[in-house]
Amino acid sequence: MKKKYIQLLIFLGLGIFFIWFSVKDLTPEDVEIIKDSTTDIFNPTSLFFIFISMTCGAFAHYFRAMRNILLIDPLGYRVRKATAFYSVMTCYLANLAIPRLGEVLRCTFLQRYDKVPFQKSFGTVVVERVIDLIIFVALFVLIIFLNKGLLSELVISKQEGTTLGIWIDDKWKWVWSIKFIVLGALIAGFLVLFLVRRYKQRVNQQSKIFGKIKSIAVGLWQGLVSIKDLQHPYLFVVYTLAIWVFYYLGVYLCFFAFNFLQGLGAMPAFVVLVVGAIGFMIAQGGLGAYPLIVAGIVAVFLKENGIVFEKGFAQGLAAGWIGWTAQTIMILIVGFASLILASFLKVENRAVELL
Repeated sequence: MKKKYIQLLIFLGLGIFFIWFSVKDLTPEDVEIIKDSTTDIFNPTSLFFIFISMTCGAFAHYFRAMRNILLIDPLGYRVRKATAFYSVMTCYLANLAIPRLGEVLRCTFLQRYDKVPFQKSFGTVVVERVIDLIIFVALFVLIIFLNKGLLSELVISKQEGTTLGIWIDDKWKWVWSIKFIVLGALIAGFLVLFLVRRYKQRVNQQSKIFGKIKSIAVGLWQGLVSIKDLQHPYLFVVYTLAIWVFYYLGVYLCFFAFNFLQGLGAMPAFVVLVVGAIGFMIAQGGLGAYPLIVAGIVAVFLKENGIVFEKGFAQGLAAGWIGWTAQTIMILIVGFASLILASFLKVENRAVELL
């Protein structure tokens, strides 16, 4: 447990650092721009688009739950849609508090309400993370080739010449080589290995006989290889695409809440979706990091439309924080609602093993 607290402090510390880094060079004029950009959303039209953006985020999580059901089906268990969705939202809610705690609670949730063994559902979660990583890397490479000129100017500080190790200004060449892609893959791989290692430790502490350990290991392996026995592979692809489509819509529709972002088109939202995901990987819940990355992306695209970089950065910072806040509020609302609604679920042996 102490390690979890240390991990939480590290992730929160990174978030606080990114917040400081994003505001340390703001001038009084920048602060006024941020205030104006923030207050401008308090009108029916802007609030409507923010609400729709939040709804799209919730739908993305719903499709994630439906995809998880497809992975569990080949194991011989039947999971209710409500249980699957509640477990996913509980996962994201818990991850806001302690990094990676949600994955454990998600599997515990399925075991509690639909009798799916922890080790088997955990294996399917690992499969999901691997698939998401592959898609993320593919999308990241795609935006690099689609935005070579613009991304070479991407920075994450309004002060020219300031860098954070990933982006640098136009006096240098942006380090977007295969090294960064490999680094991202290594970080994600480390997280997966960390989860597996922590799970094995949990198994070793609770298991007293070799047969039990073997049973758990077999269950984990069955969860990992469940993808090869999918009964509806095309539906699995549809759900996977739907997850990312609704993630994108959540970002894109949020743009319409801001007058300065409405004319940018679809590409900036695509870049924010992919590059912004890095913010959630390196800071607790994306705190500080996500708005900072959004600010740099928005500033570059607004610069192409003739907006002074400093003003674009301030506007992007406001948009990034509002977008992050909206999605965080959605997770809090839907997550706590899921916990409440789950208490009314009838605990039954609905997930009957067929094999």
